[in-house]
Amino acid sequence: MMYQFPEGFVWGAATSAYQIEGAWQADGKGVSIWDEFSHTPGRIADGSTGDVACDHYHRWREDIALMQQLGLRAYRFSINWTRIFPQGTGSVNQAGLDFYSRLVDGLLAAGITPFVSLYHWDLPQALQASGGWASRATVAAFANFADTMVRHLGDRVQHWITINEPWVISVLGNEWGIHAPGKQDRRTALTVAHHLLLAHGQAVPALRATRSDAQVGIVLNLSPCTPASPSAADYTTYRQSDGGLNRWFLDALYRQSYPTDLLHDAIQAGYITSPDLPFAFPGDLQQISVPTDFLGINYYTRHIARSTAIPETDNLPATVIPAPPSEHTDMGWEVYPQGLAETLLQVHLGYRPPRIYITENGASYGDGPDAAGVVNDTRRIAYLHQHLQAAHHALSLGVPLAGYFAWSLMDNFEWDRGYAQRFGLVYVDYASQQRIPKASAAWYRQVIAANALPEV
Repeated sequence: MMYQFPEGFVWGAATSAYQIEGAWQADGKGVSIWDEFSHTPGRIADGSTGDVACDHYHRWREDIALMQQLGLRAYRFSINWTRIFPQGTGSVNQAGLDFYSRLVDGLLAAGITPFVSLYHWDLPQALQASGGWASRATVAAFANFADTMVRHLGDRVQHWITINEPWVISVLGNEWGIHAPGKQDRRTALTVAHHLLLAHGQAVPALRATRSDAQVGIVLNLSPCTPASPSAADYTTYRQSDGGLNRWFLDALYRQSYPTDLLHDAIQAGYITSPDLPFAFPGDLQQISVPTDFLGINYYTRHIARSTAIPETDNLPATVIPAPPSEHTDMGWEVYPQGLAETLLQVHLGYRPPRIYITENGASYGDGPDAAGVVNDTRRIAYLHQHLQAAHHALSLGVPLAGYFAWSLMDNFEWDRGYAQRFGLVYVDYASQQRIPKASAAWYRQVIAANALPEV
C-alpha cells in the first residue's frame, strides 16, 4: 500500500543551536545556561560539552549541501540568543546576526525554506543570574530578542517558532534539575512555565508587527498518557501526568485557562494558596492565547502512568504493558507509533489549531559505519516509516497536518546524555567532523521525492 501525502506537504529536518553549532566563544558570543551547565562536573552523562559539537558554525555550507542531498524542502533550526545579545539585553552583536543571515541566504539559495525557532533552551547566563525565566524581566527581554530577529531576517523568513518545549524547560530544568539551569523547585517551575507561555504571547505580535504575513507558532512536546490499570491510584497518576505534560500548556494556549484539577492539586500540595496564581497578572492569559498560525508537536513515545503512592503489591495488576526492551530506542523510550496518531487527533478535536506540523520525530540508535563506511540503520528506517504511517492515518481523519520534520538532521550533543545518543539521519564522527549520510537519509530522500511512503 502506498501512503500518498497532500500536495504542498512540507518535508524537513530539525536541529537546535546548542546541539550542533559549537564555537561557544566565537565572534562575541556570550555564555548561555547550557554552556554553564555542561561545564559543571557531573551534569552531563559522558562529561562532554557543546563547545564544539558538530562545528556547524564553521561548517554550515557543508551542512546545507547535505540538506540538498537529502532533498529537504525545509529546515528547522534555532537562534542562539547569546550570539545576538551576549548578555541577553543591551547591545546587539553584529557578528551573530551576520551568521544567521548567511545561513538563511544559503538555505534560500538551495531551495530550502527556513523555519526559525527563537528559543531552544539556551538562555543567556546573564539573564539567569537575574532570575532567569522565573523573572518577568526575561519575558520582556525575549520579546525584544524576537523583535530584533524579525527585523533582521523577516524579509527572508516567514515561518517562526517562539518557544520549543516549555514543559522540558520548566520541569526538567527547574523542577527536576537534570537540564540547565539545574534548579529543583516546584514553585519556580510553575512560574517558569507561565512566563515561557507569556513570552510566546508577547513575541507573536512583535513578529507580526514587522512581517504581517508571518506564520507563527509554538512547539510542545506531547505524549498520550494512559493509566497502567483501572485502579483509582493509577488513574490519579494518569490525570496528573496528562495534565502536567499536555493540558497545562494546551489549555493556556487555546482556552485562556489552566486546568482546574491541576490548580487544586497545587493548592493541596502547598505550592500555591489559591487558583489565582501569584505570578499571573491580569491579562496574561489573554496574551498567552493570542491566535497563532500553527502548532508544532514533538512526539517520541507514550507515557504509561503507574502510581507510586501505594505499594505495587497493593495496587491492581497492570493491564497496559509497554513493549519489550527490544522495541525501545537507545534512549529507553518505547516505540509506539500509534501514539502519534492519537496525539494529533486529540489535539485536533480538543483544541482545533488551524495547522499542525510534526516539528520533531525520530529515534536514537547507535549504528555506526561498517567496514565499507556504510551506516545501515534499519531500525531508524522502521521507526520513521511506522510513525509516518501514523501521521498519514491522522491526515485521513481530518487532522490539518501540514508537514513533518525528522529529528535530527545529524547526530549531535544530546543534552544531559552528551554524545552517547545518536538521533541523526547523518552520522557525525566527532573527532574528525566527517559527516556520513546513513541509510535512513537515502530512505528519507525517496519519501520526499515521492511525497509518499514506499511500499513495504
